[in-house]
Order: sequence, then C-alpha cells, then structure tokens
Amino acid sequence: MDGKACTILHVDMDAFFASVEMLRRPELKGRPVVIGGDGDPTKRGVVSTASYEARKFGVHSAMPLRTALKLCPACIFLPVDYNEYSRVSVKIKKILFEVSPLMEDVGIDEAYLDISSRPGPPEETAMLIKERVFRETGLTCSVGIAPNKLLAKMASDLQKPDGLTIIRMEDVERLIWPLGARKLPGVGPKTEACLKELGINTIGDIAAKGLEWLQDRLGKSFGLYLYDASRGIHESPIITEWQPKSISREETFELDVSEWQAVARSLAFLLRDVAGSMREGGYEARTVTVKIRFGDFSTLTRARTLASWTDDLDVLRKAAFECLGRMELKKKVRLVGARVTGLRRKSKGG
Repeated sequence: MDGKACTILHVDMDAFFASVEMLRRPELKGRPVVIGGDGDPTKRGVVSTASYEARKFGVHSAMPLRTALKLCPACIFLPVDYNEYSRVSVKIKKILFEVSPLMEDVGIDEAYLDISSRPGPPEETAMLIKERVFRETGLTCSVGIAPNKLLAKMASDLQKPDGLTIIRMEDVERLIWPLGARKLPGVGPKTEACLKELGINTIGDIAAKGLEWLQDRLGKSFGLYLYDASRGIHESPIITEWQPKSISREETFELDVSEWQAVARSLAFLLRDVAGSMREGGYEARTVTVKIRFGDFSTLTRARTLASWTDDLDVLRKAAFECLGRMELKKKVRLVGARVTGLRRKSKGG
C-alpha cells in the first residue's frame, strides 16, 4: 500500500461506555448490556451505548430505555458514569496525541489523526494505536484509514469491533456504493426517508445521479455534498483546535410537572452545570436560551442577549429566569433545558 495515499485515520472505540463497564465488571462480558439514564429501564431515558450482544436484539443508541427493555428483557441496564468514561477517554486521547499531534478530537470515544508525516505504512501506525490502547486501557478500537476524514470514518465502521479497514479512492465503488444511503455521514432518518421516496436506497444510487438532479430535489448545498460524498470526495481538514458554538444541559422529568418551582429549581441546577463547563473550558457567553417541552411535546424557547460576555453564574441565572418568566406554563412540563451561545475564549486578564 502507498503510505502517501492514505493519511487520515479515524479511531473509534468499540461500544465505549459498555466496554468500560465490562472492565469494571468482568462478569458482564459476553452478555447484553445497555448504558443509559440512571440505569432503570422503566424510567424515561435513552440508550447511550449498547454492547454488541444487545445490538443483536435491535437495541441501538438514542432508543428509549423502555423500548430496549421490550426488545431484550435479558439486557443488563447500567447508569451512565461520565466521570469514569471521561477519565478513560483522556488516557486514550493522550496515546493518540503522542502518535500524531495533528489530532481532531470529535467526541469522548473517537478522533481523527493526520499521519502524513509518519514514516512507514499507515496500517503499521494503526496497529500501534490498537495495541497501545488495548495494553494501557484493556479496550479495543476500530480504525479506518483513508485519504480523507469522510472515508476514514466510514472505514472504521465496516469491520467493528476491533477492526482495521483501508479505503482508497479506487475502493469507493466496491466498498462504499453497495452500502445503504444511511451509512453516508450526514444522512439521517428524515433524509433517508426522503431519498427512498426518490428511489434511492444505496450510496451507489446517489452516485448514479447527476449534480443538477440532486440539487433540484435536495437543495444546492446538500445536493453538492451528496454528489461529492457518494464519490468519496471530501476536503474537510483536520481541526486541532475547536471552539464549541454552544454549551447546554437538559433534564427530562420522570413525571411531567406542573409546579413552577420545580421547573425553576431544575433550571437553576442546569445553569450551575453550564457555568461550570464554561469556566472549565475558559469560555464566556453572550446569549442565554431556555427551552421548555410540555407533556404534549410542544416546545417553547426564549432567549436573552446579555450586555456583555460573561461566565458569571448569577448573571446567567438572572437571564435564564427572565426567559422563564416570559413563558406561560399552563401545561405540565416534560423537559427543561438551558443553553448558552455566542461563546468566546475568556481573556487571561479576565
């Protein structure tokens, strides 16, 4: 293999949350495990991660826990432990950064690496990563190697778990075109349904369409993306420094609530968490937004733009309560959320 042809690696941990839990509880290995909410499938909450054994029953991420329980009554449900997952993630990202400082951190369990300047075949680098991650954490990961981030991400998903897949541009027709359209990053459930109505089921079906045809039906920007992506064309660079557009937290009540005080208490708690994340990341915000979702799933949002950027909890909380005061809570509330936007890095003298 030409080491210069494939320079981007996508490293994706295998069923990360569930795998971390299995390290702590070896007796769970080989059993269907679901991580989500507080671990009680009779309550509201969604699946964060499912072990591969649970996925065989149709359980997947973002599925309601109650649905997962119906699909797999034998599943073992555990609460989300972000502190432990974050601790392990830091160890993994340290390994990756030592392999290549050109690393784009895209989530707690995945990252892209540009290994163009590393000597030797890229698959040797991939094996080095897999071996080090397993030796130092006891976890497996899947690695995709390709000329760009899009194909590298798709490659890492082809042979899970513990896979290593190489996709060259000349492999796109053979490896990528037969896949369902949903496998293309950026194609979600709604787009998939829209494509099916147009007679498009696979990525190859997309590639068979002309640019003008796609843009007429799906818009100029997204049509162009699909045209290029279905052919393996993607020019997004590795982003080593990333600034979030927003920081948010939400809480879904176990039972819909009608008391304003309960909503206010939850909002105050969420704001403390948001402000803590802002200070930890060194950010200030300019806008505060409050979201309320009622029991009938109707949703209200109200925003307040501040006089200046801040990370002061009292200022953020006051703005949030002003937003809440502009909402009529005539129906029971299912969810409350708080979000800050217009972020910037806090000056060192601030």
